[in-house]
Amino acid sequence: MPSDSQPIPLNSAAFEFKSGIVNTPVLNLFSTNINAITHQLNEKIKQAPEFFTNSSLLIDLQALPEQELNIALLVDAIRNAGMFPIGIRGGTKQQQQAANALMLPGFSAHSGNTHKPPMTEKQVSKLAPVAEDAEITATTNIETIVITQPIRSGQRIYAKGDLVIIAQVSAGAEIMAEGNIHVYGTLRGRALAGIPDNGNARIFCSDLQSELVSIAGNYRVSEDIIESERNTPVQIYLSKQAIIIQNI
Repeated sequence: MPSDSQPIPLNSAAFEFKSGIVNTPVLNLFSTNINAITHQLNEKIKQAPEFFTNSSLLIDLQALPEQELNIALLVDAIRNAGMFPIGIRGGTKQQQQAANALMLPGFSAHSGNTHKPPMTEKQVSKLAPVAEDAEITATTNIETIVITQPIRSGQRIYAKGDLVIIAQVSAGAEIMAEGNIHVYGTLRGRALAGIPDNGNARIFCSDLQSELVSIAGNYRVSEDIIESERNTPVQIYLSKQAIIIQNI
C-alpha cells in the first residue's frame, strides 16, 4: 500500500516570484469594427495556424484613442479564433475596466509587451534553449548565442542578442532573437528577429524554406515567399514596415 506523502511545513517555500521575458504577439487595432476584425483575424490565422493557434495575444488600443469598442465582443472574437488574450494596452478607462472584468490586466501604454529587466550573463545562458527536451550545446556570451546542432521540430530557441545556428532549422521549430539571426543551413522553421521592436535586425540564411520570417513583429508567411526567394541564400530586413527578402 502506498504510504501518505510526508507532510510539508506550511512555512516552507512553495513558490517564488521571478522576473522573466515572454514573447507575445501584439494585436495593434486600427478599427473598432468587430466583424472586420474577426474576418481578418481568421484569414491571418489560416496563413500560419501553427504560429497563431493557442498563442497568447496582447491587445493594443493605442491607435484608437477615445474610440468606442466593445471589449467583451473583441475578446470573444479572439478566443473563438483560437488565441488567448492576456491583457490590454492603451484604451480608455472604461475599456480598461471592461478588460479587468474579463480578468485581463492592463499594460503600460508606452511599455513593450513585457517587462525587461537587465539580464546577467548567467540569466541569458539559462534562458537560451527553452525547449523542454533541448539537447543543444551552446556557447554563449552576453550578446550572441552560437548553436552547432540542428534545431528539431518543436524546439524553441531564444537569444537576447544575436543568434547564430551552424546547422539546419527543421519545420515546426522556432528561433527568436532580440538581435540578428544567422542560419548557416536550411531554414525551414519560424525565425523571428528583432524581438520585440528592433527594426534594424536582420535574418541571414543559406537556404530559405521557412514557414515564417519576422522582423520586429512584421512578418511574412511561407505563402508570401515567392519562388525566386526560396532555396537560395538571402538576407531579410525591414523597410518601411515591409519585410524585404533579398538574394545574396
